[in-house]
Amino acid sequence: MNASAVMMLWGTSIGKKAVMAVTGFILVGFVIGHMLGNLKIYQGEEKFNAYAAWLREVGSPAFGHEQFLWLARLILLMATALHIVAAAQLTQMSYDARPVSYAQKKAIQATYASRTMRWGGVIITLFVVYHILHFTFGAVGFTPGQYKHLSVYRNVVIGFSVWYVAAFYIAAMVALGLHMYHGVWSMFQTLGLNTENAGRPYQALATVSSIVVVLGNISVPTAVLAGLLK
Repeated sequence: MNASAVMMLWGTSIGKKAVMAVTGFILVGFVIGHMLGNLKIYQGEEKFNAYAAWLREVGSPAFGHEQFLWLARLILLMATALHIVAAAQLTQMSYDARPVSYAQKKAIQATYASRTMRWGGVIITLFVVYHILHFTFGAVGFTPGQYKHLSVYRNVVIGFSVWYVAAFYIAAMVALGLHMYHGVWSMFQTLGLNTENAGRPYQALATVSSIVVVLGNISVPTAVLAGLLK
């Protein structure tokens, strides 16, 4: 497919939905993998730090120190940008197709998650920015000298010991769960899999995957606040 054909497809709602489905698949895969990595913290400080060190050396010797990690981050950044742009443009196309608002708005077959996708996306985006500044760079959430470059485990414990930081993380994970549920469900719809007769297994998959991710992620700050991780 040449560049002009790609741009023509991008200009259609079908093309934008396809982009959202593909980028959503990439982002969901990352979220699940990231959650599984986070759970390694329960194996103890030594093993969790070893896992963090391994991430920096993935692809060695073909890739240098952290090169593969930064490549993955760039791919995720591009996927996120395309996902947001496609979502915004789809919303605008929907408004343009219906310039006059309905006299009475009705939420027909709409879940709470679907009605909060926009604000959920905003919360998640703000959280990702804070999360990177917090744990990747140590630029926020730590007093001078608290951030430990050689101990990711210690940074997590110190970071989540601040109750309002942990609370923000938990709230963001709930927003992520709602967003992920509706996103996974919509992805299957875009692919033509969640038809009326065969949609229940995919709806169950969307439900289970989002719940597992939320519970897995919020377990870490909860365990820190409860004193289970020290």
